[in-house]
Amino acid sequence: MNKKGPSPAAYAAAAILGAAAVFPICWVFLSSFKPQSELFRVPMKLLPIAWTLENYATAMSQGNFLRYFGNTLFVAVTATALTVFINLMAGYALSKYRFPGRDAIFAVMLATLMIPLQVIMVPIFLQLKRLGLLNSLWGIIIPPAATPTGVFLARQYLQTLPDSLIESARIDGAGEFLIFRSVVAPLAKPVVATIAIFSFMWRWNDFLWPLIVITDNRKQTMQQALANFVGQLQVNWSSLLAMTTIAIVPMVIVFLAFQKYFLTGITAGAVKG
Repeated sequence: MNKKGPSPAAYAAAAILGAAAVFPICWVFLSSFKPQSELFRVPMKLLPIAWTLENYATAMSQGNFLRYFGNTLFVAVTATALTVFINLMAGYALSKYRFPGRDAIFAVMLATLMIPLQVIMVPIFLQLKRLGLLNSLWGIIIPPAATPTGVFLARQYLQTLPDSLIESARIDGAGEFLIFRSVVAPLAKPVVATIAIFSFMWRWNDFLWPLIVITDNRKQTMQQALANFVGQLQVNWSSLLAMTTIAIVPMVIVFLAFQKYFLTGITAGAVKG
């Protein structure tokens, strides 16, 4: 029996929802090329009447944009690499090693998902103060390096890998770290891509934690820089839209680079452990 594909109505609904999701991004991108006088023009025109790059020039010069962009890129890339490495190792240990209390550790770790950040914000802040990491980019990177969601996804995916691969490598004399690096990690590309996308977007868009940790203007991130364009009496909308457009680009690049493995990695959490 031939299965029927989606109906035309389903395609139409998907197209409408997709257009509704993409339109705000297109409006921000196109509006970043408009002079300030066109932003509040009635009736609104999607395409600029007079295209200009002045908004980008202003953001680069007056807003120290390159410094903030570099700070955010360092935080996002370093934190993502650290998060992927730690979460994958934890997921590997919880899926392929048998030791007393393994399931209890996993259950407690999952229970931390119910604890909001606001509850543990003060203890983390005090700990960073003792370690001398306040007003440091490392103070943004280190605290959320291991995430319960990332460990969960890694564990669920690695449980689908056959134990015979690891046992064969041990019989051949490979050490545990060599097995992790040469056998497990290459096979875990889908879940690595998923964790990398989530981690990069989270760190790139994070505003609250950098606002708490960073007090030096030279160490601020992109989201703090965007907030600086919102004044008490007026908002520099043109420069704000230009910076927002540039801030979106790295996230799009990261998603496009890893989208090949993303669907497989995200559905790994549905595998019964």
